[in-house]
Amino acid sequence: MSWYRNAVWFVKGLREYTRSGYESASKHFNPADVEVNVAGRSFLVTGANSGIGKATAKEIARRGGTVHLVCRNKDRAEVAKGEIVTETGNQNIFLHIVDISNPKEIWKFAEKFKNEHKLNVLVNNAGCMVNNRELTEDGLEKNFATNTLGTYILTTALLPLLEKEADARVITVSSGGMLVQKLNISDLQSGNGTFDGTMVYAQNKRQQVVLTEQWAKAHRNIHFSVMHPGWADTPAVRSSMPDFYQKMKNTLRTEAQGADTVVWLAVSSEATKLPSGLFFQDRQPVPTHLPLASTHSLPEDEEKLMEVLEEFSQKFKSTSPG
Repeated sequence: MSWYRNAVWFVKGLREYTRSGYESASKHFNPADVEVNVAGRSFLVTGANSGIGKATAKEIARRGGTVHLVCRNKDRAEVAKGEIVTETGNQNIFLHIVDISNPKEIWKFAEKFKNEHKLNVLVNNAGCMVNNRELTEDGLEKNFATNTLGTYILTTALLPLLEKEADARVITVSSGGMLVQKLNISDLQSGNGTFDGTMVYAQNKRQQVVLTEQWAKAHRNIHFSVMHPGWADTPAVRSSMPDFYQKMKNTLRTEAQGADTVVWLAVSSEATKLPSGLFFQDRQPVPTHLPLASTHSLPEDEEKLMEVLEEFSQKFKSTSPG
């Protein structure tokens, strides 16, 4: 069935995920939804030095929010921070250098952050698509370490901080590519068979959807959402998917268009009127499975994913410095 899923997803993508899909959907947006002042609210955005993360951070800063940029590369992050401050006039922009593929580093950062700041909204945007199987210094497959385990650890570590605030939200930037994957808990680190970076990434993005659904059930005081930004022209797409980029570059969304639904989910009062745990595209909840695609997973597999990630998480917490 994988050929069927891929074909249906690609046709759907050509129609909905490109710039023209955004332009069509945006005719139905209510501009007032995002014309809000969020001064006094604190937002943390991972992967914020470029692409959708930076576009999100900039739009939140324009609306007066305090923005914490969590980035891996200090030089690029400093440039991004300067640009955001200059363009928005918002001085409440803070920079934290953290590698989201390094669990010990995430724990160390989260413990420090909890003691020094408040947090209203977490945006899990950092991600990677490594096309050859690479291991981190901890022996973790890099896509899994960044996209799944890193997202899991940062979110769970910051949940106590979010629980203290009114209207707390967690938004995870996933991908429509997850529609071609069924949750596979038997090979989380992609050690079996031929390694296909695109499919590993799609599997990680399916895992993020499952995480969001599970968190929404367990933490009723926080609004969780996961979203697909469409196919946007970002540095990550250019470097990780060069063939796709060359074919599609004239039809891709801008970074701001890709970030639009993230911003809507982060600041709009309309977003939290919808149930927690949903998957969004262009400000609308959409199905997490294609018709006839056989990608539904068993509840016990979803619970097992949470158990395995918690085991990994605690292992690295116990060895984290400080």
